[in-house]
Amino acid sequence: MVCGGFSCSKNALIILNVLYIIISIILIGVAAYSRLAAIVVSLGLIGGIIACGVFLFFISLVGMIGAVKHHQVLLFFYMIILFLLFLLQFSLGCACLAVNRDQEISLVRNGWKAADMTFKDTIQNKLICCGFEDVNLNKTDPLGHPSCDAVSCCIGNVDSPCCNAEINSNVTDKKCPCATCLEKFKPRIHDAFSITGGIGLFFSFTEIIGVWVTIRYRNQKDPRANPSSFL
Repeated sequence: MVCGGFSCSKNALIILNVLYIIISIILIGVAAYSRLAAIVVSLGLIGGIIACGVFLFFISLVGMIGAVKHHQVLLFFYMIILFLLFLLQFSLGCACLAVNRDQEISLVRNGWKAADMTFKDTIQNKLICCGFEDVNLNKTDPLGHPSCDAVSCCIGNVDSPCCNAEINSNVTDKKCPCATCLEKFKPRIHDAFSITGGIGLFFSFTEIIGVWVTIRYRNQKDPRANPSSFL
């Protein structure tokens, strides 16, 4: 059977759907990791990529059943939904890549303001940082932070005002030994958007191939079927 015939189209569609299942797992895994890496920020765009991955997984199962049975109705809805999924995933991928540095910092800043002191303390210990942008802000400020004395970068530096709340920062010129949390967040947020957006955008184009193969497969007659039957 030459490629382009019924069997070739059927096998190609089955293989594509197996590929889509793998892609969906990759999308969910990478986006979920990026979301966890961002820690303090709830990234709605990345959440959308996760949703696309979940939806792609289930629609791939529908496509595989439709391909095996040459089921016209299943293949029709599969084709339409896959195209809509392509549009959504393409848009989300472009949106993730379009987020600039200022918007990334704004997201992190809003996330820090909304976090409670317990969570901020966890962040400081996990990222080994002190404060958001200014180590001298106290707890009452929206961008303030809890004491950094337990952070590993402060151990052995009790004479620094950021590591010892009892020292007045106005009477000492000693620099804080800890980096600010914003400095630690910047590469994480940028990578979260760039990697997730790039992968989402790249794999979205494979879905167009699936739509094209499905259209071709639906219009082919099964050679094993009754020759007098109508497709």
